[in-house]
Amino acid sequence: MKKTLIALFTITCVLISGCTAKNSTSTETSTTAGTSAAAGETQLAETSSAETGTSVETSELTTTADTTASTTAEQTTAAVTVNTTTTTANPQQEPQEDNSSATMGEKNALKKAQSYLDFSAFSYSGLVEQLEFEGFSAAEAAYGADNCGADWNEQALRKAQSYLDFSAFSYSGLVDQLEYEGFTSSQAEYGADNCGADWNEQAALKAKSYLEFSSFSRSGLIEQLKYEGFTTSQAEYGVAAVGY
Repeated sequence: MKKTLIALFTITCVLISGCTAKNSTSTETSTTAGTSAAAGETQLAETSSAETGTSVETSELTTTADTTASTTAEQTTAAVTVNTTTTTANPQQEPQEDNSSATMGEKNALKKAQSYLDFSAFSYSGLVEQLEFEGFSAAEAAYGADNCGADWNEQALRKAQSYLDFSAFSYSGLVDQLEYEGFTSSQAEYGADNCGADWNEQAALKAKSYLEFSSFSRSGLIEQLKYEGFTTSQAEYGVAAVGY
């Protein structure tokens, strides 16, 4: 009986010892597995971090490259804009006559010519004669008339209008008067053609002016108006306008 109890005790101890060893092995295996898993997760985390870092660096490089390219493009555009603005701000100037080689007398003749044209109309030859009358030499007077910038047709027109402001003229009479002032035939005709005169009314004004200082018969007044260059129909209009 005693031997049986000892044997049972021994078996029980063996079983307990086996269970303890098994549990210890399981615990170690679990610990090892946990450690391995943790190490694996750590390695994955480090790998992920490395990849993330690489991605960030790549992104930063790309951003830097894009920024540099954008800045370069903006600088190029700005340079083109500046050049365009500079070109626009400095258009090609019209060439102007250089009178730096003119003599003092020529420069003064030019100034005098321009001052005359500011208040009266002149033909080319009339302006030259006026400058010579002022004491300028023929060369100086010609220089002044040549360089004063006058449009001689327009000067003839101005002169024609100034005549009509104080006296009556027929068309041909006005042309003759302009030619007498030194205008060419074409310039004189331009002035008479464009002065805006009503030649019938001019005949009436001339007839009235005659009767203010002398007496005329109807036919005599018509003949006088025709002598002044009015046509027959214009002369008859003028005579009728004053009561004949």
